[in-house]
Amino acid sequence: MTERTFSIIKPDATARNLTGKINAVIEDAGLRIVAQRRIRMTRTQAEKFYEVHKERPFYGELVDFMTSGPVVVQVLEGDGAVAKYREVMGATNPEQAAAGTIRKLFAVNVGENSVHGSDSADNAKLEIAQFFTDADIAG
Repeated sequence: MTERTFSIIKPDATARNLTGKINAVIEDAGLRIVAQRRIRMTRTQAEKFYEVHKERPFYGELVDFMTSGPVVVQVLEGDGAVAKYREVMGATNPEQAAAGTIRKLFAVNVGENSVHGSDSADNAKLEIAQFFTDADIAG
């Protein structure tokens, strides 16, 4: 079933000019990039986006990191897009990520792991809505 998921190419990856290489891995996996925008996430956006982690010790660091440089927010589409993109990203810890995954190829470490992807179809809808309008992804 065709579905959509949300992706962020994080500041560690944009700083190293990896957007094109990461997009190639995404597209080679059979996912289509239906919307993409390079932005500088505001503190308010980052706090809202990661509010699920508010009580966790790494929350402040995560917000600081995500606002430290430009990110690329994306809407990806394909069969089973949420699960497929999670597979393509690889494990959160790049040392445990499978060969050929984005994190194995490009992540610096657990904190600077190059990409974010939605963990469920419901969260994908919520995350997409924070950065894109329906008009942005029509078609």
